[in-house]
Amino acid sequence: MRAFEYHAPASLDEAQELLARHGDEAKLLAGGTGLIILMKQLLVQPARLVSLRKVPALERIARVNGALHVGATATHRAVEMSPMVRELLPLLSEVYGHVATVRIREMATVGGGLAHADPTQDSPLAFLVLDASVRLSSSRGQRTIAVDGLFLDHYTTVLEPDEVLTEVLVPLPDPGTGTAFMKFQPHTVADYPTVSVAAGLSLDESGRCRKARLALGSVGSTPVRARTAEAMLTGNRLTPQLLGDAAQSVAQELDPISDLRGSADYKRKMAVVFTRRALEAAAARTGKAA
Repeated sequence: MRAFEYHAPASLDEAQELLARHGDEAKLLAGGTGLIILMKQLLVQPARLVSLRKVPALERIARVNGALHVGATATHRAVEMSPMVRELLPLLSEVYGHVATVRIREMATVGGGLAHADPTQDSPLAFLVLDASVRLSSSRGQRTIAVDGLFLDHYTTVLEPDEVLTEVLVPLPDPGTGTAFMKFQPHTVADYPTVSVAAGLSLDESGRCRKARLALGSVGSTPVRARTAEAMLTGNRLTPQLLGDAAQSVAQELDPISDLRGSADYKRKMAVVFTRRALEAAAARTGKAA
């Protein structure tokens, strides 16, 4: 790891000013569970680290009108254990409870995970399924973008060098919504998955699917929305045959690479299996599925 200067601003304005002044030479530091590894591998070599640990209000988890606001420096563990999250958005508790180990979850942060943009991470899938947005702030102003438009490539997002991801905005789901998360880890629970899947299904009063969301990880350079499967499910009754056909369709939307956790062909096959399981679980949790 190369030498660097460490900054611990006490306000968001101060953090933004440091980023604006130093540009590409500076990197934000939240939990550090991803960035420090890249620095040790000499893949990222910032001249300055700007810590968000002392910036107030970025840890809050609060319900504001019809949405849950999750601060960027809220830890994975805080989200996992929050009674409010468990009640309003159980998918977030489920997903964050499956991230690595408790030790990692006590350090890793919500905003840091999204900004890190590792396509093997679990949490982006939940936010995609929940139609979440992120608020980005800089000395030039603020903007809000959908998580669906955040990721560009491996470890690459649309964030500008001077922007801070300050919070995630998650709309509360409609009644009759069921969600589920599943992943396949061939080695240990702390290892990255071969494939991971998050599913969300909302049914109307007649039992037809009003909205379907399906996201997969570890099968492309970014998290993948399975839009063909979503379209197949929307407007229809969720029969076992339809769920199976929708799951089968995801293989055509993926572009995995072969690695120690499986060949590309194996990942496609596992994606089909775990997508079907996630869809079946989400459908059962709607309380209305046939």
